[in-house]
Amino acid sequence: MKKILFMFFVAAVLGVTSEKAFAQQFEKGDKLLNVGINLGGTYGGGGIGAGASYEGGVHDFISVGGQFDFVHWGYGGGIYGYGWNYNFISIGARGSYHFGKHFLTIDNLDLYAGPALGYRIATSSYDGVGYDAYGSGVFFGAFAGARYYFKPTVGVFAEVGYNASPLKAGLTFKF
Repeated sequence: MKKILFMFFVAAVLGVTSEKAFAQQFEKGDKLLNVGINLGGTYGGGGIGAGASYEGGVHDFISVGGQFDFVHWGYGGGIYGYGWNYNFISIGARGSYHFGKHFLTIDNLDLYAGPALGYRIATSSYDGVGYDAYGSGVFFGAFAGARYYFKPTVGVFAEVGYNASPLKAGLTFKF
């Protein structure tokens, strides 16, 4: 009987610790890196780009970090040779509030939202001649996102909102 109880105790301890090891709820001290594509352009234009963000957990619900994004969109050209091109580089700080421990406790899923504040460098050209269509300056963004981990440290993410682009998606790494 003692051996059965001991084996039950060991199985229970291993079950709890292994669940803790593989559960992907956000915690203080987590370091998160998102790398992906930006779809849609700043100021309502279409476009595509690339970006990355990094955040570190400062509380069980809060992370802070930075982001770098590039988005390009343009149109025209063709047989007439006229074309518009817009490039936006956004560098900023961001923070996220992670909702997973409050109302949704699905393993491998991290829901978050937050603000971003930074500087956007905007360049534009018409038919190869540069001009200032939008201007560079300080930007404020807001986003909501989700990360789904298919391995303990690797997953996918998607964000929507008014930030560097309306939609971001790609790979996420947790270390």
